Amino acid sequence: MTGQGPVLAVDQGTSGTKALVVCPERGVIGSGAAPVRPRHLPGGLVEVSPGDLLDSVLDAGRAALADADEPVTAVGLANQGETVLAWDPATGEPLTDALVWQDRRAEPLCAELAEHAEELRALTGLPLDPYFAAPKMAWIRRHLTRDGTVTTSDAWLTHRLTGAFVTDAATAGRTQLLDLDTAAWSERALALFGLDGEALPRVVDAAEHIGTTTDFGYGIPLTGLLVDQQAALLAQDVTEPGSAKCTYGTGAFLLAQTGDRPRRGDSGLVACVAWRLGGRSSYCLDGQVYTAASAVRWLTDLGVISGAEDLDAVGSAVPDSGGVTFVPALAGLAAPWWRGDLRGSLTGLGLDTAPGHVVRALCEGIAAQVAELADAVAADLGEPLRSLRVDGGLTRSALLMQTQADLLQRPVEVSALPDVTALGVGAVARLGADPGLALRDVIPAWRPAAVYEPRVSADEAAARRAAFRSEVTALLSRTS
Repeated sequence: MTGQGPVLAVDQGTSGTKALVVCPERGVIGSGAAPVRPRHLPGGLVEVSPGDLLDSVLDAGRAALADADEPVTAVGLANQGETVLAWDPATGEPLTDALVWQDRRAEPLCAELAEHAEELRALTGLPLDPYFAAPKMAWIRRHLTRDGTVTTSDAWLTHRLTGAFVTDAATAGRTQLLDLDTAAWSERALALFGLDGEALPRVVDAAEHIGTTTDFGYGIPLTGLLVDQQAALLAQDVTEPGSAKCTYGTGAFLLAQTGDRPRRGDSGLVACVAWRLGGRSSYCLDGQVYTAASAVRWLTDLGVISGAEDLDAVGSAVPDSGGVTFVPALAGLAAPWWRGDLRGSLTGLGLDTAPGHVVRALCEGIAAQVAELADAVAADLGEPLRSLRVDGGLTRSALLMQTQADLLQRPVEVSALPDVTALGVGAVARLGADPGLALRDVIPAWRPAAVYEPRVSADEAAARRAAFRSEVTALLSRTS
């Protein structure tokens, strides 16, 4: 078997699945997409039908193969990370809906475990928060069903495609059940969550032969598995310590490479596995902003803009935010605060406030949170980031990207490659299909489509960030 032919790379995401057929010589030669429609329910509940996830993978993959109109040698699958469900391992049928990573219903369970929060962070690198998989898994066991197995969505999708019962080390690291140092399941963490005795998937490398799927029309080896943000990290060649990327999707996710050792800092960032290849783990620091494109959709639903494509036009109608400050904590604040119970705030409104002021305030709010994450990375690493590589749909907004460069006071390099998550999992699929390849052989060449340099002084950036921090502090004080 050779990895030199095209591969099918599938990125199963929160609001849709994207599939690419990637040829090592010709690049992307086929693409397909299928929507996913999670349900946002009162009380911070977010769920989706597992069948919709599987259908989206098959529909997008088949469309990409039809578009390419040539066979592939392997398939890779990227996943959402912290989305979980219970399912029957004998039949593969789901026993519950999937609880999406944004779901907050396990907050009371986390409160019960508060005295073990530091122990869990030391074991797994993760703060105790319902964002991660283990609290949701425990909630399913307590409230929905004791039958079958309960796992992250990738294990179920992989089982449906190949019959294998596996998860990659980076996805396992998003559960809060993986020992960060050994990349093996932690019996202590399982016991704390009441999940001891659970049948858990085998933890595998990101690149290895998992099995063969016939669901795309003919037999294709599944040779690549990787959680979405780490796949994007790989595709943007963030492979050396001190480099970082941020993906602006439903949320915004900043990851910084730390090398072959986990870095447990005290800044509020997550220490986790970046990927495991050849049995050796690489690690990263990870910071999350829960609402980015989802906040843009919220503004759209209110009628302030007609869609993300309006950000620049509407925001450019005014020179600044007009004193408006937006903390877009519409699903709570993640790193470095870890206050999922918070609600957002929009302050400084007046009769002269126009839609453009609100749009600029939203861009400032997203960019300020990402800048806080970058500062946290610098504190944990002991040196500032040199630049930030970015991808995702919102990078098409010049207003947001310029705001990001201004508040960060560092260059922001926008990826010229769309769909970097799919490209990242396609790269590990090539590695898994051809063991003779090295990691450097499969990483796409980095070339930015645009580079945004800071246009404001460090003093102005500091003042704008201080205004944002003061509103966050006000939120924290009102709800503490």
